[in-house]
Amino acid sequence: MGRAYQNKKDSMAKTAGAKTKVYSKYGKEIYVCAKNGGIDPDGNLSLRRLIERAKKDQVPAHVIERAIEKAQGSGGEDYSTARYEGFGPGGCMIIVDCLTDNNNRTFSDVRVCFTKANSKIGAQGSVAHLFDHLAIFAFDGDDDEAVLEALLMEDIDVTDVENEGGKITVFTPHTEFFKAKTVLDSLDGVKLDVEEIAFVPQNTTPISGDDVEVFERFLAMLEDCDDVQEVYHNAEITQ
Repeated sequence: MGRAYQNKKDSMAKTAGAKTKVYSKYGKEIYVCAKNGGIDPDGNLSLRRLIERAKKDQVPAHVIERAIEKAQGSGGEDYSTARYEGFGPGGCMIIVDCLTDNNNRTFSDVRVCFTKANSKIGAQGSVAHLFDHLAIFAFDGDDDEAVLEALLMEDIDVTDVENEGGKITVFTPHTEFFKAKTVLDSLDGVKLDVEEIAFVPQNTTPISGDDVEVFERFLAMLEDCDDVQEVYHNAEITQ
């Protein structure tokens, strides 16, 4: 599981957009989260998680503060979530999560990306059932058994704990995010490098040859779409 997840992270890192685009995406997500759940991070745990992730990704404080201030006011944009699923180059599976104020525009933009990559958008649920929606934590360490025991002692449903190269990765159902984070934060010597909720593929699809270039161009096009927040896939580049 961890290898597939890391492959996804590596692929996304190669296609990360300019900082201003990253800031814009975080700003939009923070605004929506604060608008729907309240501007106080102590009372809105999803907002707290999002702010912590934004800080780790070096989003400036003024971007975060402006988004929260905007959510505090009346009016503003009316965003909704949209998820598109389909099959990319080499038959790999793709999930595209968006925040949009115009569903027709967003669908058109995402569909163009699929079309230009000779890929196909599927029906809702066509590939999501082949991904696990998980909370993921990663940190330096070597005693994975002690970590697992601490989580189980608090009745946390642990999907997997991996120890590879001095890095421990914990996977739990996404609903266990805050309980698991509280336990891990309480452990001596644990400093979380990764703490997020993501779709992790159950299996990978190897892609090689010309499909690799098309796949990377496909991800870059999706990254350039203003409404796209996250892209998940199960591609494993083999060349």
